[in-house]
Amino acid sequence: MSSPNDTAAAEAAKPSHFIRQAIEHDLQAGTYALRRWGGQPGDGPSHQAGMADPARIRTRFPPEPNGYLHIGHAKSIWLNFSLAQEYDGVCHLRFDDTNPEKEEQEYVDSIRDMVRWLGWDHHFADDPARPGVRQPHEYFASDYFDFMYRAAEHLIEAGHAYVDEQSAEQIRASRGDFGTPGTDSPFRHRTPAENLARFREMRDGQHPDGAMVLRAKIDMASPNINLRDPAIYRIRHATHHNTGDKWCIYPMYTFAHPIEDALEQITHSICTLEFEDQRPFYDWLLERLCEGGLLTAPPPRQYEFARLNVGHVITSKRKLRQLVEEGHVAGWDDPRMPTLAGLRRRGYTPDALRLFAERSGVTKTSNAWTDYAALDAALRETLDPVAPRAMAVLEPLKLVIENWTEVFGSPDHLEPCHAPVHPHHPELGQRQFMLGRELWIERSDYEDTPPKGFFRLFPGNKVRLKYGYVIECLGAIKDEAGRASGVSARLIKDTKSGTPGADSVKVKGVITWVAAADGLPAEVRLYDRLFTEEQPDAGGRDFLSVLNPRSLTTVQAIVEPSLAGAQPEDRYQFERHGFFVADRAEHVAGDRLVFNRVTGLKDSWGK
Repeated sequence: MSSPNDTAAAEAAKPSHFIRQAIEHDLQAGTYALRRWGGQPGDGPSHQAGMADPARIRTRFPPEPNGYLHIGHAKSIWLNFSLAQEYDGVCHLRFDDTNPEKEEQEYVDSIRDMVRWLGWDHHFADDPARPGVRQPHEYFASDYFDFMYRAAEHLIEAGHAYVDEQSAEQIRASRGDFGTPGTDSPFRHRTPAENLARFREMRDGQHPDGAMVLRAKIDMASPNINLRDPAIYRIRHATHHNTGDKWCIYPMYTFAHPIEDALEQITHSICTLEFEDQRPFYDWLLERLCEGGLLTAPPPRQYEFARLNVGHVITSKRKLRQLVEEGHVAGWDDPRMPTLAGLRRRGYTPDALRLFAERSGVTKTSNAWTDYAALDAALRETLDPVAPRAMAVLEPLKLVIENWTEVFGSPDHLEPCHAPVHPHHPELGQRQFMLGRELWIERSDYEDTPPKGFFRLFPGNKVRLKYGYVIECLGAIKDEAGRASGVSARLIKDTKSGTPGADSVKVKGVITWVAAADGLPAEVRLYDRLFTEEQPDAGGRDFLSVLNPRSLTTVQAIVEPSLAGAQPEDRYQFERHGFFVADRAEHVAGDRLVFNRVTGLKDSWGK
């Protein structure tokens, strides 16, 4: 049992990074110490009427429900939820659903499922009306559309926003570039009353898509192009998955995001580096709404970190959707996909993904790439101590023991054998299987003429059947084409593993096997990287051109009888081969055995 000193030392040893340092600075300075919480997201007055916020910090994970979460999201999930947990806070799960044309309930359900699968909890007891009762902190940006509209009208009335009727091309051209200031829109100097009337026409559906936008009025000469009167509302006559047809105008993400954070009383808004240039607008907007009394200070602050780039992987939702829709993969949960659903089906564990995310670090280095092998290393490290062992033959070749009847008195005799469920956990017991006259071995375990360093089966050589006897190879049984269709061997008596005679015959080779008598047929899917290049879409390259044609190989294997009861998502180490998982979609215990290879026993990514 660890002591308090051990726990303190472990906490002190946690790798620090700039976001953790910012949080600790805010806690020491009492930046948010006087913040209040109304029990649910709301405007400034509603929170001020609530209680002192029991959460020391508030973070959020805010995916847009326009696709399935991928491996990059695993890092964001880990960072936001783990920091909230570490500092006695709460992390909100928020669906950033401001784009009705791309968002679907299917994606909402998948996101919710993946966060739950990764083991994170967004429940917290902070409702003044229900003291001590934990409640879910799951929210939708669309729940705040009424407030966002109210905020937009406030900006218009305060002279900070206007309706622009230029075309998208005209607006784009008038923004200028890094060396040229923008030029004012001819609609920029309308009165607040004129802008308000026009904006309400937009709201009431009196204008078609693209006819006009609401823009923030900031500075068309700003060196930060994102401050050159950015659009904050556009017209979209589209049915929303949550609000239906209530709205035909929708807020832009850059407008919605800071408002969502503020309504939820987020303290540290953590996002990836591509939003760094948007931070000045984030701050500008919240300052204007605090000035107007819609929100209360201090507002949230945004912090950006480098996104996770993993070799041989693409994370663009558009490109992942293309892979699915064009049939290059079998679906969003195809085990070759970098989606969390795909990684789960492949057999990766939440523990492995957490460890991988933590080891990838939290920095502002935007061009760093992480080797995919690091994910497999994390998987091996977390799975090896707990995964039960089993023997499987992936490319079966029949082996016949010619002197079986002579040794055991009957060709039908079956010799019981056993092996530990896990070599380092004797408390898990033994797995039982039989050895008979006929058994299956790996085709690669036999050679007519052995290459240098080959110690397995070739004529005249002796090997040990793991957990069984020593045998001597007599040679191959050939088919009409001269290919080995079987191997014949002689069993050496009194050499059974675990008996006094086990060491009487010294051998250099040990092979795995499965008896024909009790072996079970299984479909085994051997997965490799989906792309042959480390950066599949680098430099605008067509990523489909570097698809790996050998990313999936399916074999008909024979596995030991202990796997008959394997349940979907049960993980094993197939001895000699690597880590495998019973497929969560197609495996049926006792009926149809389907296993996916997660990774090998050692790194093969460099080969």
